[in-house]
Amino acid sequence: MREPLSQESPSSQAPIGAQAQEITRLAPSPTGSLHLGNAFSFVINWALARKQGWKTVLRIEDLDESRVHEGMTAQAIETLQWLGLDWDQDPVIQTDRFEHYSDAMNVLADKSLVYPCDLSRREIEEALSAPHDNSDQHPLHAPIRPERFPTKFADTGIGWRFAARPQTVQFTDSNLGAWAFDANEIGGDFIVWTQRNAPSYQLAVVVDDHDAGVTQVVRGRDLIDSAARQIMLYEALGYRPTPTYTHLPLVLGPDGRRLAKRDQDTHIASYSQKSGPERVLGLIAQWTGITPDRVPMSISEFLEGFDPDTLPTEDLVFTNEDAQWLR
Repeated sequence: MREPLSQESPSSQAPIGAQAQEITRLAPSPTGSLHLGNAFSFVINWALARKQGWKTVLRIEDLDESRVHEGMTAQAIETLQWLGLDWDQDPVIQTDRFEHYSDAMNVLADKSLVYPCDLSRREIEEALSAPHDNSDQHPLHAPIRPERFPTKFADTGIGWRFAARPQTVQFTDSNLGAWAFDANEIGGDFIVWTQRNAPSYQLAVVVDDHDAGVTQVVRGRDLIDSAARQIMLYEALGYRPTPTYTHLPLVLGPDGRRLAKRDQDTHIASYSQKSGPERVLGLIAQWTGITPDRVPMSISEFLEGFDPDTLPTEDLVFTNEDAQWLR
């Protein structure tokens, strides 16, 4: 059954900095050069914001410090600027916000909703596959949960998991329609604090979005099940309201795999060294139905022709012909 998720919650509270204006965020991760798939998502997010009067926040998601090297953050910002994108305040840097993530963990621990777990992935799989009562009344991860949950977030050097209750999380995506996710079917309990002594992606983005008053989350459809986990955290932390989600199709290569930072021939940096952004924007314009063919265009021309009602829902393919055109 696919129905919109009700955003009413008796434990909810207004987000910090809440205001009538809709707010979105551009959130690059500086773990490598941004590629065409990233550019597609960021350009659409920016165009939606500018077309509909949303405020835009820039957030640098740099928590995976082992993969963030000197100069990568500046390169990510320069790539967005090269595309013609802008934002409405100074960038928010995740590694400057550890106190906020720890505070959220203390809230969850006080409600007995998180527990430490230093098992490896293999050990967890073995524990969950052992014979046990797996009736509808018991969550998937019951075999690895402690008998008593701690009420303090004390040991930050091991992993902590969120205790997901059996439920169906429902919401309506602005682009892809109504979705329903069974908590157990998407993995049950999930990591909220890692062994690197850092928050997980799921926890960090919820805390960051809440603190910035974000009401509109635009990103790739590969993260659509993350919306269900994040809605669980919104409810558990008493944050209100949950954002409106808009998940975009992915950009695939000719082999059917989605583009990734390992695909060096699709890095935006390689195009910026050769020419201006007009051909990259022209290709994205064709993908979004602004033009029937590839036509070089400026960011202002892209915005003028952009229609939020014609966003694609099916995955896009970056063809060999597209690659030739960009050269």
